[in-house]
Amino acid sequence: MKNILILCTGNSCRSQIAHGYFCKFLKEKAKVYSAGIETHGLNQMAIKTMLRDGLDIASYNSNNINEYLGINFDFIITVCDNANEKCPFFYSKKSKRIHKNFIDPSKIKNSKNMDLDFDNCRDEIKKFSEEFAKNFFN
Repeated sequence: MKNILILCTGNSCRSQIAHGYFCKFLKEKAKVYSAGIETHGLNQMAIKTMLRDGLDIASYNSNNINEYLGINFDFIITVCDNANEKCPFFYSKKSKRIHKNFIDPSKIKNSKNMDLDFDNCRDEIKKFSEEFAKNFFN
């Protein structure tokens, strides 16, 4: 079984959404972890957007990268530029590093529809997660 870490700034939204989809698409093929370089708590809008797509992530925790320093990861996936830039020390030599920046829907200024912003981000992450599963696990 492969170990996958999904890394973001605060482990509150984008990495949590990706964590949910990676678990869905990879099932017993991988152990999925998510963390942040900080912990901001689980974003309630992330929970709601996932529920609208039939996945419940309400039991997930906001974890700090330091909690996983002893784990050898096969894949480390950064889902925001900040995490990609600030955590190069964490990558082991055997880890395949993948970066895909997703816009943080909670930071969109003057949004007219936060639900739509979160759903759009969720859909992008879902597509990325599904393609990852097909490319690396089929």
